[in-house]
Amino acid sequence: MRTDEKQYIFGIRPVMEAIQAGKTIDRLLVSKSLKGDLVTELLAAAREADVPVQRVPVERIDRVTRKNHQGVLATLSAVEYYKLEQLVPTFFENGENPFIVVLDGVTDVRNFGAIARTCECAGVSAIVIPERGSVSVNADAVKTSAGALNYLPVCRESNLVNAVKYLRDSGFLIVGTSDHNARDYTLPSYTGPVAIVMGGEDAGMSPAIVKHCDERVVIPEYGNIKSLNVSVAAGIMIYEVVRQRRNDNQDVI
Repeated sequence: MRTDEKQYIFGIRPVMEAIQAGKTIDRLLVSKSLKGDLVTELLAAAREADVPVQRVPVERIDRVTRKNHQGVLATLSAVEYYKLEQLVPTFFENGENPFIVVLDGVTDVRNFGAIARTCECAGVSAIVIPERGSVSVNADAVKTSAGALNYLPVCRESNLVNAVKYLRDSGFLIVGTSDHNARDYTLPSYTGPVAIVMGGEDAGMSPAIVKHCDERVVIPEYGNIKSLNVSVAAGIMIYEVVRQRRNDNQDVI
């Protein structure tokens, strides 16, 4: 497997030093068979820094690098991650009308990059992704986004349900895309603070997220296959927000 090793740090001590130095790490792979005080210390440091950890067979790490990884491999993020609690108050303090896109289980890097590109072009305030079950924001994602991820804040949240609840409690209208008990996507008003939730490529929105949506909407489909790609659906939803806000004589954010 050919990889760009600049995206990785391997070895127990180098990874621990990277965490302590505040490097933005996308995820940490640790061999299931690895034990000992140093590993315990590493895992504790990862938890403290909110770094997602996966215990995996050592063969998975071997597929990335054959160098002396000692059963530990960290994937560096290509962007700095934010927390919603950092950004949302700032949006309101700056007098903005925030517009956030939440991705619930989008795993394809090309879809993610395309969505990020549309978000940046449309003036979206931030993208929210979960720590687990989501695409990695790596160099491929930045490339696919045509560089949009260099400008668009990405919030990585350990609990996406809590993140959506926080947005709702902060005054955002939560709009989820769904085929069930949903109304036409053009009917709700998106002129206030809004968070659009897009489900994953296969399963759509998780039931736990659906429960916290103020609106469930559907994009009409008239063909035979009735299966819009998530990045296309996201583009339609994003620009409906833009359309309504332009008609309301306001900026997107």
